[in-house]
Amino acid sequence: MSDEHAGEYYYCLIHKTVESYEGCKAKDRLGPYSSHAEAARALDKVEENNERWDKEDRAWEGDAGIEDK
Repeated sequence: MSDEHAGEYYYCLIHKTVESYEGCKAKDRLGPYSSHAEAARALDKVEENNERWDKEDRAWEGDAGIEDK
């Protein structure tokens, strides 16, 4: 492994595991993360971010949302 990517961890969406830089293609994974534990929580973090952003969107739209016309 190159020193440039030492200490980087990724979460593979195909294999559902944490891997090093030499793992699967970039399009199939999330990261880089600075620790194995952080990479292992990647999907939890995605869900937390999505929930937070949805809440922020609702607040931005005045809780009513945008109605289809």
